[in-house]
Amino acid sequence: MTDTEAMRLVSIGDSFTEGVGDELPGGTPRGWADLLAGGLARHLGEPVEYANLAIRGRLAGQIVDEQLEPALALEPTALTFNGGGNDLMRLRADLDRLRALTEHVILRCLENGVRPIILSGGNPSGGLPMGRRIQRLGDLLTVVARELTARYDVAFADNWSDAELARADYWSDDRLHLNTAGHHRVAARVLTTLGASYPPAWMAPAGAARTAPGLAENVRYYRRYVAPWVRRRLTGRSSGDHRTAKFLDWTVVGPLDP
Repeated sequence: MTDTEAMRLVSIGDSFTEGVGDELPGGTPRGWADLLAGGLARHLGEPVEYANLAIRGRLAGQIVDEQLEPALALEPTALTFNGGGNDLMRLRADLDRLRALTEHVILRCLENGVRPIILSGGNPSGGLPMGRRIQRLGDLLTVVARELTARYDVAFADNWSDAELARADYWSDDRLHLNTAGHHRVAARVLTTLGASYPPAWMAPAGAARTAPGLAENVRYYRRYVAPWVRRRLTGRSSGDHRTAKFLDWTVVGPLDP
């Protein structure tokens, strides 16, 4: 990225890219992609046009089927893609399909003269049921993303391998979505990947480690978060049902105050 490159940035994905866990006072999610747009504007010294088509709960196939072509139709200069986190929580996660979907996103971007920016999500496995399985699949998916981005010489921001980000201090109470500190750390990593600067506080350690949750806290956690997730799976519903993207068209983002 050069300092004179005009930026029209569009982001596609699920709750990670929508910004769930980093809510503004009115309840609207902000998240790393919004921070990235402001950080790029700060680095370039000029406003950035930004759109975000991500919707929580989407599987990778849904992201590609529903968001990719509308995003490309906006004629962006750069597109961020992360997908597969929700797939990894299903019993039949298909890594070959996730590979094909990621490659499709890269190729469609390159065909349209758009710079693809691929991200792996943070690693929540330490706090989740079936954590070992999610860790194993996430490791494999990260290898896939690293291989594809190297093959096509496109940007890859690897958040999954960040041991600091895997600490509980960077995650919301649901243990599945990054909190404000986590989203800032991801935004800083993407900016670094693009050769851009970021406010140092965004990458600063989150502080003292949390103590391990006790029995009572775990019981509350399963009642509040795990049980509703299971009910949605059994009834074929999603947390993103009837939701629309927060920025379906371009919004102008100025330099972010650090």
